[in-house]
Amino acid sequence: MNFKRSNKIKRIEQKEDVITYLERLCYSIKSGQAKVTLVNDRFVDRDRDQKYTNRYTLHKLFPDEDLVEALKRELPLLRVEDYIETLKDIRETKRSDFRVFGKKYDGKDVYIKIRVELLDQIGCGGDNHILVISFHFAENNFVDDSFPHKGKRGV
Repeated sequence: MNFKRSNKIKRIEQKEDVITYLERLCYSIKSGQAKVTLVNDRFVDRDRDQKYTNRYTLHKLFPDEDLVEALKRELPLLRVEDYIETLKDIRETKRSDFRVFGKKYDGKDVYIKIRVELLDQIGCGGDNHILVISFHFAENNFVDDSFPHKGKRGV
């Protein structure tokens, strides 16, 4: 699966680091200390088939639901096996990295890209911020090679 990333540097994190990230994400959401922001309309979506946009996918998967509440329910369900890669945004170098995951919903692959700013870790106090950049049907089907920690034993 190839993604266009002219402004990002990607890497694969160790399984233990992804597990820690997911534990912190889950704790942050379940503790009520996280503000979840959804980017519903992205600049890149203007030329994209609507069925691959956040707005279309989320309304298709979670009709008649508050989308932020649906994301607060769904994000803690991500597993280390769903992890694809980590992206460093070179345009905003002081921000935390993006994590990319892939998950099946209704038999279709969904591409999920999030950025978590854990403010309490850097001594800022206040709520943590989870920015959901992508939560849309994947334009290309995932293959097992897309998931570096799928099917690997141990931590």
